[in-house]
Amino acid sequence: MNESLEVTRTYSRRSLHGQVAHDIGSRILQGDLQPGQILPNEATLSAELSVSRTALREAIKVLAAKGLVESRPKTGTKIRPRESWNFLDPDILSWLFASGPNRQAAIILFEVRQIVEPQAAAMAAERADADQITGIRKAYQEMAAADGDVEAGIEPDLRFHQLILAATGNELLRSLGAMIETALAASFKVSSSHPDVKLNSLDLHKSVLDAIIAGDPDGARGSMSVLLQEARDGVIDYVSS
Repeated sequence: MNESLEVTRTYSRRSLHGQVAHDIGSRILQGDLQPGQILPNEATLSAELSVSRTALREAIKVLAAKGLVESRPKTGTKIRPRESWNFLDPDILSWLFASGPNRQAAIILFEVRQIVEPQAAAMAAERADADQITGIRKAYQEMAAADGDVEAGIEPDLRFHQLILAATGNELLRSLGAMIETALAASFKVSSSHPDVKLNSLDLHKSVLDAIIAGDPDGARGSMSVLLQEARDGVIDYVSS
């Protein structure tokens, strides 16, 4: 796993049509464009965005593949219902958090994390090899070295959690960690800005690390559950205030 993670990466912005997809996708996820709404016709929208019709068509294909829109003859391109959106897509997660602290996004993210990560920590305690434990320990040490610097602490915090997912030996769990990278980074940025979470988080990460080193799956599961619950409470308090 690459240890120099880009925590604000948006995968589709590598081309002109990717930039157009980013523009429209962001507007959909942030509520500027609503489910059921019909996009302007091709000529109007391409003029509005100052791009060719070819780039616009390619962007619409990208958005359709993510479940955000559907195009039909005569009716045009329509925003699909929210339940059709692929929330495991890295772009969609990035767009969901792009406008800043988002209570709804934080809740759904933490619900998934609370289902997955405690059991992943337990599996890591049973399965992690020496190199994986070294990587998790290093990530924790870098978090500690950040000494309250929010920006410096985000990357090792993210890496700590992703390395635990990788240490399960389960490829689907490892991939899940990569897919939600952007959303996790946004979550960490909010939670680490909250004073109470910042004070408690390092000790809780140490408890998870110690349990994994000790080969204690129950301890790792319990510590990760408490860590996530406290982080969730801090984030929800922050975005609700």
